[in-house]
Amino acid sequence: MNALAEKYAGQKIGSIFLYTHEAHPGGNYPHLTSMAQKFAHARDLRDVLGVTRPIYLDALDGACHRAYSSMPNMTWIINRAGIPVYKSDWTDVNSIENALVYFLDVVHRRRDRERLVPFHVQRLDYRTKDEEGFWQGLARSGPKAVREFKETGW
Repeated sequence: MNALAEKYAGQKIGSIFLYTHEAHPGGNYPHLTSMAQKFAHARDLRDVLGVTRPIYLDALDGACHRAYSSMPNMTWIINRAGIPVYKSDWTDVNSIENALVYFLDVVHRRRDRERLVPFHVQRLDYRTKDEEGFWQGLARSGPKAVREFKETGW
């Protein structure tokens, strides 16, 4: 996502990372109980995973996360008018870039005075399954996260 954010930054497209909570708490990154702890986890996220976008912190109770569907790895694109124009329950660079290209084209079409009216689309996108990366992420959280996920039977 860092590369995608950099690629489109010159076209007045901002990108943030909203840190909500640990998806799989473990010994290294336990369940959050304070904002100080949340700040520390977000700093580690930035440093360990190399997040270069601004990282915003949700409230400790997850109010923002709940307001935007509570999915574990979601992405929203919100236009300048504050209207959500893209919502995905998983962050996938290819899907997001496809949407950005489309919405940039809409901006150009509007500048050319083309009359446009909105409509809703629902589609199924596909992402690469990175099982190794997933298990590495669980391991970063700690043995408890690995053990609990294995116990779910996935």
